[in-house]
Amino acid sequence: MEQAIRFHKTGGPEVLQLEDVVVGDPGAGEVRLRHVAVGLNFADTYFRNGTYPVPLPAGMGVEA
Repeated sequence: MEQAIRFHKTGGPEVLQLEDVVVGDPGAGEVRLRHVAVGLNFADTYFRNGTYPVPLPAGMGVEA
């Protein structure tokens, strides 16, 4: 099963949780990529701490 770092509330690094996630099959004209490493930038920390509001739950590495 795939895993993702997600948060269900805003805050510091302590709100981050490793969760199992279901990834559906790709649709027409889509492909599935496996990320082995994803860079994070300040936008990710701004999403996590609430500076940039996002619908929750949300994840990290949005520019992967």
